[in-house]
Amino acid sequence: MFKKTLTVAMAAGALLSAPAMADTDETRQDRVRAKAEAKLAEKLEGRVAGEPVRCIPNYRNQRTTIYDETAIVWEVGSKLYVNRPESGLEALDDNDIMVTDTVLNQLCSVDTIRMVDQTGFMRGVVFLGDFVPYERVEDDD
Repeated sequence: MFKKTLTVAMAAGALLSAPAMADTDETRQDRVRAKAEAKLAEKLEGRVAGEPVRCIPNYRNQRTTIYDETAIVWEVGSKLYVNRPESGLEALDDNDIMVTDTVLNQLCSVDTIRMVDQTGFMRGVVFLGDFVPYERVEDDD
């Protein structure tokens, strides 16, 4: 009888703590995204957004920055291309490795990216959206 009561009490405790744990996960996710948005805004400061494009050149030597659960930025020459994926944001982690499989020398909004952690374990797949180009604003002074 004691064992059954203890099991019921433990189950009830687990159920009562579940909403609190869910709130914590949402709060953590909100904090991660807010921090990433702030870093992205800092990166884009002094630049203006252009019309979204479906594809960008995919060079091996271009620099890519991942903003946790938010966006990926490609630096192509003096332009920055920001992609806010359609799906798979939770897989975006700046500590992970981005693996792209493209046929041509360009990356397009229909392509997917695999995110792999440092040990080689696949963390998820990211489905890209359109790429928004950002260019520096010229001063008229």
